[in-house]
Amino acid sequence: MSSTLVAQEAKVTELLSKDLTNLPGKEGLMVTVEYPPGSSDPIHRHNAHGFIYVLEGSIVMQVRGGKQTTLTPGQTFYEGPDDVHVVGRNASQTKPAKFVGLKEKIHMSTITVKDGTTIYYKDWGNGPVVTFSHGWPLSSDAWDGQMLFLAQNGFRVVAHDRRGHGRSSQASSGNDMNGYADDLAAVIEALDLKDVTLVGHSTGGGEVARYIGRHGTKLVAAAVLIAAVPPIVVRTAANPEGLPIEVFDGLRSSLAKDRSQFYKDFAVMFYGANRPGAKVSQGILDQFWLWSMQGGLKNSYDCIKAFSETDFTEDLKKFDVPTLVMHGEDDQIVPIKDSSKKSAKLIKGAKEIYYPGRPHGLTATHQDEVNTDLLKFLRSVQQARKAA
Repeated sequence: MSSTLVAQEAKVTELLSKDLTNLPGKEGLMVTVEYPPGSSDPIHRHNAHGFIYVLEGSIVMQVRGGKQTTLTPGQTFYEGPDDVHVVGRNASQTKPAKFVGLKEKIHMSTITVKDGTTIYYKDWGNGPVVTFSHGWPLSSDAWDGQMLFLAQNGFRVVAHDRRGHGRSSQASSGNDMNGYADDLAAVIEALDLKDVTLVGHSTGGGEVARYIGRHGTKLVAAAVLIAAVPPIVVRTAANPEGLPIEVFDGLRSSLAKDRSQFYKDFAVMFYGANRPGAKVSQGILDQFWLWSMQGGLKNSYDCIKAFSETDFTEDLKKFDVPTLVMHGEDDQIVPIKDSSKKSAKLIKGAKEIYYPGRPHGLTATHQDEVNTDLLKFLRSVQQARKAA
């Protein structure tokens, strides 16, 4: 009979923590980490500046893109807030190791992308990964109803605030579909996500399409487009059924003149509250205004051109993963016949679910219906992958 020795996990002891009052949202933290013989860490990320000083034994450290380093007592190591810690282990199988660490910890979960823009994200649950890209002019909070439900049903759910929206920083540039797609790619890379199902609503559906167009499907298991803007919203010579540019000029004018009132008015159509018999709570309308007002005016203004004038036709042709297209048939914002019905024809093997009488913001007004169908699709994707 043989036996296998399983290494113990590292023991972390907090020595001191203190809020850094001159740096809101951050705290200083001092810990000791003791590695039993053969112990190692899983891949992780601290969202913090980390300073390590080895006290005992020999420790191997590496962040993504850096070299693997073996540290002995008296030697130091640094990792930044955006570093992914890919190796952290005791170099010895027979002796313990120990280090002291100092962190300037950031309370919010953020990454900093190449142009210096800070992108906020939330990351809940465990299991197969689902990412969520939100609609204009909202934030990742618009997905909370789906995220909580899926996290409770065995999925890891990740959503970020688009640049200039929500808690992400208000960048002056990059407010276009290429920029949005690259930010999504940066989140996926920073969190080391694989076999991801990409879900996008409205403008977020364009973000998903452009991500696949620019970055491919190497890390993608499936895609879901909900009331999404592709293939193109505005009327052009090649898209005579689209909405005239004057519609979007009107949005820009109203936004620049009085965005607060504009958002209150826009929410009514977004959720179909102007339809006879509609049951849309004041809370749903209020949260639309709240999330919208968190975004920067320039970012929201620039995004109108991004979601209305971008042509996603070639992006959609590159979809080679299982894809679900969902849309409310009474969508007053993104007409179904000029969007999802066309996209489904461009995506090979796309599955379609259309909801009679449902509005653009059906993820909120008809949350249970959307959640049920979304979960069914996600489970079918996982079953197919296991059977393959």
